[in-house]
Amino acid sequence: MASVTDSGSASEAPATLRRSLGFRDLVVYGLLFIAPMAPVGIFGTLDAKSHGAVALVYLCATVAMAFTAFSYAQMVRVAPQAGSVFTYARKGLGEGPGLIAGWMAMLDYLLIPAVAYLFSGIAMNALVPEVSRWVWTALAVVVTTLLNLWGVRAAARVGFAVLAMEIVVLLVFLVAAVVALAEGGARRGWLSPLTGDGSLDFSTAAVLGAVSVAVLSYLGFDAIASFAEEVTGGSAKVARAVLFCLALTGVLFIAQTYLAALLSPMTAAELAADPGAQGPAFYNTVESAVGSWLHDLVAVSKAIGAAFAALAGQAAAGRLLFAMARERRLPHVLSRTWGGTPRAALLVAATVTLVAAVWAARRDDGLDHLVSVVDIGALVAFTLLHASVVGWFVVQRREGPPNWFKHLVIPVLGASVTVAVIVEASRAAQLVGAVWLVVGLGVWVVQRGRRAGDRVAGPGDGVGSGG
Repeated sequence: MASVTDSGSASEAPATLRRSLGFRDLVVYGLLFIAPMAPVGIFGTLDAKSHGAVALVYLCATVAMAFTAFSYAQMVRVAPQAGSVFTYARKGLGEGPGLIAGWMAMLDYLLIPAVAYLFSGIAMNALVPEVSRWVWTALAVVVTTLLNLWGVRAAARVGFAVLAMEIVVLLVFLVAAVVALAEGGARRGWLSPLTGDGSLDFSTAAVLGAVSVAVLSYLGFDAIASFAEEVTGGSAKVARAVLFCLALTGVLFIAQTYLAALLSPMTAAELAADPGAQGPAFYNTVESAVGSWLHDLVAVSKAIGAAFAALAGQAAAGRLLFAMARERRLPHVLSRTWGGTPRAALLVAATVTLVAAVWAARRDDGLDHLVSVVDIGALVAFTLLHASVVGWFVVQRREGPPNWFKHLVIPVLGASVTVAVIVEASRAAQLVGAVWLVVGLGVWVVQRGRRAGDRVAGPGDGVGSGG
């Protein structure tokens, strides 16, 4: 008889994943997905939007996302299983909200890798323009998919090497920036990254508006929870990894944006008046303050790092599909594993990502279309995560008397942040999210009807057969 792990047969036992990951592996996956230099692409936008207080924006964003990280840490101890927010919402809110949470997270997990692959293709095309960017994009999908199919442990090892490269490049930038400041001084006031550069009046509303964009840089730390079934040493290790990853990326984001703001050759007002200069603002700052060699080094690092951010995202998407299929919320074939790796789910995730990424790479406006919709699913899922903490600990009181601060105040604050960001999202993103939600509700209604029919028909069939 084939083993359960290899066959995924529901008649024997639920499919399981192989436990082979340690704390370092979890942090590697989280940092890969987020990317240590994630602010590079949106530095100019945030600088203009916040009136020059870009480091303050990331300080506030780190605190805001800490509420979500804390809620993840609470629920991963309750349900240390693959599926992340899908599993947590089922526990805290019920089957229906669980399906919706997983369904909305699926939108995020399937499309964020597509965006990362496209970033990689764009960067490689800039370095080797003779090869179309859609070819580079497809090649990145194939290489990282093969690594994921090889196994989570092997992918983590390769990912660790790539992450080390990204961190080295970031450290080179930090050191070079400090040297440039020591030799030439700051182009803005030393406190301006926290108080605004003076070219535009400081505005709390402007900072909060920029925070609503900056929190999207952190999406990915939650993917750590997707590997809960593959960790050695218990769920507490997953909780620590989630919190540690968010804290570390927060420090890195604040440090690099603080230094870049001090060296920026353009004021926040000039960037606000010239939207076309916002995208390459970080690269232009590096080139003008340090030199073209660091510009090229950062570009190569982003090209490779983006592909492996997609690797981590694809792995997390595969675990989500696997968990939902195991609970019969998606086709059960996706719950099959080979050697402890959910290859069927990974292949489906890779196929969807490949189609979306190549489609976007072949269009001039493809990136805008993808970016406008990828985040809305995660934000809705985060909101249901916070509700799950309240549902499990406060409403159901499954763990005894609740800790009102940990189990009510923090989740409510976290949900307030995610709802505010949803409200600030683009109309296109809200529309796509609403359509995806309606489809998910339709799936839930159909499945609920089928399960009700099975409960009614099952006993009658048994009696009729004399069984």
